[in-house]
Amino acid sequence: MEIVLTGKGGPEMLRITEGAKPRPGKGQLLVRTEASGVSFAEVQMLRGRYPLQPKFPFVPGYDLVGRVVDGEGLPAGQRVVALTRTGAWRDEVVIPAKIAVPISEDVDPGVAAAVAMNGVTAWEMLHVTAKVRAGQTVLVHGAAGGVGSLLVQLARLAGARVIGTASAGKHDLLRSLGAEPVDYRKGDVVAQVRALAPNGVDAVFDHVGGKSLDDSWSLLAPGGVLANYGSAGTLRDTGHPLRPYVGTLRRMAWWQLRRLVGLTGRRRASMYYVKPGAGFTKALTEVLRLVAAGSLTPHIDRRMPLTDAVKALTLLSTGQATGKIVLEA
Repeated sequence: MEIVLTGKGGPEMLRITEGAKPRPGKGQLLVRTEASGVSFAEVQMLRGRYPLQPKFPFVPGYDLVGRVVDGEGLPAGQRVVALTRTGAWRDEVVIPAKIAVPISEDVDPGVAAAVAMNGVTAWEMLHVTAKVRAGQTVLVHGAAGGVGSLLVQLARLAGARVIGTASAGKHDLLRSLGAEPVDYRKGDVVAQVRALAPNGVDAVFDHVGGKSLDDSWSLLAPGGVLANYGSAGTLRDTGHPLRPYVGTLRRMAWWQLRRLVGLTGRRRASMYYVKPGAGFTKALTEVLRLVAAGSLTPHIDRRMPLTDAVKALTLLSTGQATGKIVLEA
């Protein structure tokens, strides 16, 4: 069984089909899916707005947690996490063995799926990109989302003060996580943040992209870091899906040029994207350790069967989800 995205539109473009049984080749593993996350990447794919997505029809699914059935490199029965980008919304998936990260039997598959992409993204941006330290102040856009809610917790664990943007109905969640909420729907987010942090913030984590990056940059204190990891605000744009990223790269290049000649007050900006490899494995291991210790709790909005992918994507695309939706096979 597999979930196929048949063309542009809404979640109704998903179809449940019986695909051919996959077989692993050289250097591959056949994995039986236990859980997979629902991400904003799939929302972008509905509109053909995700960079380098496959041609329609294709199977979405950015990450998976499952058990090895057959293949090279790992024994049958081993539980693994893999970052697939697409293709995970199947009951059985063939993946390159090199992207499979073995995890403990003690880990709940749904919890692992909730942090597979989101937790690694949050951890690497906080500790590798921005290098947030105790006593600093950070701004997290979309702080009630899957990545944002983990960023809030990780920043608080690092000893930072956190300001988070979200709609008013999600402010209680932010407060419970230790963040100071800002309602982006009231407008003038810059003014609201400046009222809380008159001297600027030490890091901004911005998934909105586009013109939001200019506002985020303006809020940085000297030596601050802007980490951009998406273009949610350009979802309804027209033209080539890479166009928003071209604009982002231009901004980054301009800021970097000014930084090289000493005109940014040591401020810097960086684009982040999650990818498999040694860094992913290190970050995932650390995130799962924090989860096991009870120091980090992924906010799972709900768990749904894989066959409810249409409903799950509808909830996410209409802003009704808080945290992460997990599909379970």
